Amino acid sequence: MKLLTKFNLVLVVVFGLGMYLISHFAYNFLMDDAQQTVLQQARLMAASAQATIGYTDQEVSPVLEKTPQHSSDFLPQTIPFYAANTTFKRLRVSYKDYVMREAVLNPTNLDDRATEWEVDLINYFRNNPGQTQHWGQRETPTGPVLYVASPIVAAPGCLTCHSQVSLAPRAMVKHYGPDHGFGWKANDIVGAQIVSVPMTVPIELADKGFRNLLISLGAIFLLTIILIDVAMYMIVIRPLKKVSKNADIISKGEIDLPPLEIKGRDEIAEVTASFNRMHTSLIKAFEMLNG
Repeated sequence: MKLLTKFNLVLVVVFGLGMYLISHFAYNFLMDDAQQTVLQQARLMAASAQATIGYTDQEVSPVLEKTPQHSSDFLPQTIPFYAANTTFKRLRVSYKDYVMREAVLNPTNLDDRATEWEVDLINYFRNNPGQTQHWGQRETPTGPVLYVASPIVAAPGCLTCHSQVSLAPRAMVKHYGPDHGFGWKANDIVGAQIVSVPMTVPIELADKGFRNLLISLGAIFLLTIILIDVAMYMIVIRPLKKVSKNADIISKGEIDLPPLEIKGRDEIAEVTASFNRMHTSLIKAFEMLNG
């Protein structure tokens, strides 16, 4: 096996081991980074929904409640959560994998009633009143899901519609009925705003980054091996071939050869110089023998 082939095998083993270690740690890093990216986007959407709720509650609802239509017909636009959900539905045009729910223990609209796992999440906020946000993963029939949740607190403005039936707008009671959505108390945690994202989103991001990384590393390693091979051939193999060729010729009795050119001061140059001295000594020995 030639020297260059052996050297290439060593490089392949070293680079292969390096690729394995880099890919192992890089995939975990990329997965965590993709998860944090998706989590940050989900937090931003949740904050946007909260801002919409606050804007509707403070500036939109007071205006709509003074209109003549509000006294006779139910206007969902007066409900802050309706505004947040409507805004989020439009956001889903660009972020179709994201889902937001305003899950409530005792909602006016039964579609917003908390499911079993959402009840556990609401109870978490009730047991940890200092927590303003909680995120995690959960298993679903369609796969793992990443979620970000914030507590829904019954603000004083909410009690107009949710404390007693007699205080609620007639149009709302007529629309939803008097049997649910009431009995809220000020500053109680009544639900949770939850933004959910399938884990396929961060996994796809991580896989894409991982593939690009492997392709880039593979190209770099291949280029490195080629450059090292060229340097190895020019610096080591070719000078040694010249020494080997001359040694083979001299071994066959042809000693009248010019000395090899010495370039540089490295080990190859020293070998070449030693060969030239041996060649000179051999010529002198033959001259002495031939008298």
